[in-house]
Amino acid sequence: MVKSNPERHDEFNAPLAHGATVLPAVTIDDYNNELRDKDGFVGDNANKKTFQLKLDELRKRLRKVGDDPIGKIATGKLSKKKIDALLKGDDLEAAALIMGAVEDFAQDFADVIGKFLKDKRWGRTERIVVGGGFRRSHFGELTIARTMVILKAAGIDVEVVPIVHHPDEAGLIGAVHLMPSWMFKGHEAMLAVDIGGTNVRAGVVKFGDGETQLAEASVWESSIWRHADDEPSRTATVERLAAMLQQLIDKAEKANLKPAPIIGIACPGIIKPDGSIERGGQNLPGGNWESDSFNLPAALMKAIPEIGDDSTFVMMHNDAVVQGLSQIPFMTDVSRWAVLTIGTGLGNAHFTNRDGIKPR
Repeated sequence: MVKSNPERHDEFNAPLAHGATVLPAVTIDDYNNELRDKDGFVGDNANKKTFQLKLDELRKRLRKVGDDPIGKIATGKLSKKKIDALLKGDDLEAAALIMGAVEDFAQDFADVIGKFLKDKRWGRTERIVVGGGFRRSHFGELTIARTMVILKAAGIDVEVVPIVHHPDEAGLIGAVHLMPSWMFKGHEAMLAVDIGGTNVRAGVVKFGDGETQLAEASVWESSIWRHADDEPSRTATVERLAAMLQQLIDKAEKANLKPAPIIGIACPGIIKPDGSIERGGQNLPGGNWESDSFNLPAALMKAIPEIGDDSTFVMMHNDAVVQGLSQIPFMTDVSRWAVLTIGTGLGNAHFTNRDGIKPR
C-alpha cells in the first residue's frame, strides 16, 4: 500500500485527497469555472460546436449569392483533417472561407478569455495553454495564434499557446503530477485514465530517468473506447474501464515494465475530497455519476485491488486540471497560468506555481 512519507513535506505539505487544490508543483486557484454573462455560460461561446456554427453561417451566406466552395457536404460532417486540407489547398476561395471562420471564432475566443481574466482568481495570468481536440489541427493552432494577436492588440498582455503534448496524451500524462514523486519510487510507470463524454482512454505513462523523471513522462501504451457508440450503463462503463486497465497492466508486466500501484483519473466536473463528483458529470455515460452512492475511485480499487504485489491507490481530479498539469515542465518561466480545453465544452483551470518547486 502507498503510504505518506513524513520526510517529504518539502514537496507536498497537504493531505492526499481527490480534487485537491494544493499539488506537488502548483496550487489550483480555480477550475470548472461556470462563468456566466447576460447570455448564459461564457464558455458556450468557444467550443467545437461554436466553430462549426461560424463556418456553417459563412457557407449559408455564400450560397445566397453563389456557389459554396466546400460543396454539399454538411459542416458537421467535416473532419478536422478535411478542414485542414481545405485551408492548405489550392482552392483559395475555400481556404478563405475557413480563414473567415477562424477569424470569427478567434474574436469570440478572445472575448471569452477577456472575461475569464476579469475574475480575481485569474488575475495576473501570464500564459494560457489551449488543449482539447480543437487544438489538434492546423486551423485550431491558427485560431489560437490569432486569438493571442487580438488580445495583445487590445492591450491584454497574455500568451495564448497550444498545449505541448498531443491532447489525447496530455490527459494521461498530467496524472503523474497529481502525487508527490516519492510515491513512484522503485517503479517505472503508472496507470492513467481520461474519461470524457464521448471516449474513455486508459494508458500506461512511463516516467523519464533521474531527477526529471516526471518532467519527461510519456505515454508508453494506451487504448481508447468510444462509449458514445455503445451507450453503456454506468456499471458496464466501470467494468469495461477495469478490463482496459487490467490489459494494460498485463502488457506492462510482460514487457518487464514495473507500474506503480497507482491509477490517476481525469474526469469532468467538481471532484470532492472523497472521490465523488459534486456536479458536472452529466455527460458521462449510463447513469448518475453524481450519486451519493457512487464513487469511481472506490469502484476501481474494488475491481483492481492490487497492481503487482501492492494494494491499488487511486487519485482523481478534474479533466481540464489534469490536462493542464501535463504542461508543468514547460511553465517554469511563469508564475500564474491557465489551461482552456476546447472540445464539446470549454474546460478550464488556473494554476500558480509553488515557490521553489521545479519539474521533477
